[in-house]
Amino acid sequence: MFWQDIQHFKKLDQENPPAKNAILLLGSSSFTKWTDVASYFPDKTIINRGFGGSRLTDLNFYANDLLNSYQPKQIIIYCGENDFADNALLKADVVVDRFKTFYKKVRTKFPAIEVDYISIKYSPSRENLWPQMREANKKIAAFMKKQPRSKFIDITKVMQDKNGNVRQELFVEDMLHMTPEGYRLWTSVMKPYMK
Repeated sequence: MFWQDIQHFKKLDQENPPAKNAILLLGSSSFTKWTDVASYFPDKTIINRGFGGSRLTDLNFYANDLLNSYQPKQIIIYCGENDFADNALLKADVVVDRFKTFYKKVRTKFPAIEVDYISIKYSPSRENLWPQMREANKKIAAFMKKQPRSKFIDITKVMQDKNGNVRQELFVEDMLHMTPEGYRLWTSVMKPYMK
């Protein structure tokens, strides 16, 4: 399904060999659409390999392509939201297991680097899926806590107002993807975790 995207990454890497010791972003459209991510982290070298619509099943399927071309010092993953959107009946445990499978693939290739996971955001257009997403976030957080050199980066709190409601103005019209202000808030949470 995402074969074209993967070929595109390979082409980019051939034309411009990826820097070593960079921070590699892997995941779905919240990364893909963050086209100016480098300007949010001017002192970091970032390789953005998010591909829109991807699920954890896709990260697992393309794991070799996504990992073999790089020698990062850190990998940050944002993925899982589309797994639920794809199948509203999906149990949180299924998504958690998909993540653990991918995490193990990353660890096999990079046993010693930092590997972090950004919590699934609560997009207003997917409110019906929030209960499973909350459960998945909780279980992935617990899993990451037990892993060496691994962090769970929770961006959900910073996207809420003082009453604990998701701030809709952080989203563009589709109520799924984010505005620059949304990314600015993500940056404020991510910075302390960045190598």
